[in-house]
Amino acid sequence: MTKKLGQNRWLFSQKIDLTVFLGSAVLSLVLLAIGSRLGILNEDSPDWTWISAVLLIDVAHVWSTSFRVYFDKEELKRRFWLYLLVPVFGYAVGVALYSEGELVFWKALAIVAVFHFVRQQYGWVALYRRKLNETSDWTWWIDAAAIYLATVYPLAFWMTSLPRNFDWFVPNDFFLLPSFVETVLFPIYVLALAAYFGKSIYLYKTAGFLNIGKDIVVATTAICWYAGIVFFNSDYAFTVTNVIIHGVPYFALIYFYARARRESTGRVYRSLSGNWFVFLATLWALAYVEELFWSRGVWHERQWLFGGNWDWQNLKMYLVPLLAVPQLTHYVLDGFIWRSKSNDNFRLIG
Repeated sequence: MTKKLGQNRWLFSQKIDLTVFLGSAVLSLVLLAIGSRLGILNEDSPDWTWISAVLLIDVAHVWSTSFRVYFDKEELKRRFWLYLLVPVFGYAVGVALYSEGELVFWKALAIVAVFHFVRQQYGWVALYRRKLNETSDWTWWIDAAAIYLATVYPLAFWMTSLPRNFDWFVPNDFFLLPSFVETVLFPIYVLALAAYFGKSIYLYKTAGFLNIGKDIVVATTAICWYAGIVFFNSDYAFTVTNVIIHGVPYFALIYFYARARRESTGRVYRSLSGNWFVFLATLWALAYVEELFWSRGVWHERQWLFGGNWDWQNLKMYLVPLLAVPQLTHYVLDGFIWRSKSNDNFRLIG
């Protein structure tokens, strides 16, 4: 470990890191307080929550992968077959799963989604470690245990306490685990988090080393996942705590990556990544179009926002996997596009 307090320890900048990591968590907790005040914690998420959290953050952040891959002609050409075959095979597998039963498809997609959400939180920890040149094996083990337990334990609690008042995608898309899994994991979870913050305090006291961004990621992940899944049994609470801290930092990562790439890409890419408003408006438009098809063709909800329903019942086996392709592609490609060993043009920005 070589970096001390006075050196740059932020992925983007102090202001941006605090906003997207700490600020998104604070916003989640504020929304919890508002939900409690309005008496909606024990109800389904209201439409304003669905629009702000699900449509404008969760669905939109899925489409942001396009700026990393499909809108970037040079990157698309570099690994063309990977970027082509992931959605193609994803769709084929989705149709095969759906043909075995609707719930089979959603259970499989939920597993992939959960893995992605867990790995993203670890990814932020890994980026902060790389930024500050943390190479010690013993600190890696403590960091990895803390961030994984901060996400896996709440999931274990969820799956040993079924049914809950919320679901990942659809009712019954999680499978029931024996209760002893949560019993065994809880003390390990507490120990892992205690070891992490004890280690951080020790390094600060003895070596003047502080990776505050990483500490924020671990702390906010632990707080929001515990509050949204364990403490509250609420669809609203799960939505605001799960989605915001996942999607908002990813917007920042993609935006600043796109800003760094824009001079070596085409005119359209430069125009769409020129400022925050155009960048987000592009993603929101794509998210709206996707959700329009979900709403009118599958869920038959929110006609006031998307219009009348379509009678596509006989096409659901082909339509549902097709509409799930963007999120499945996002889940899978996210495991490839940020690995520095296979991305020569990747760098930490800031």
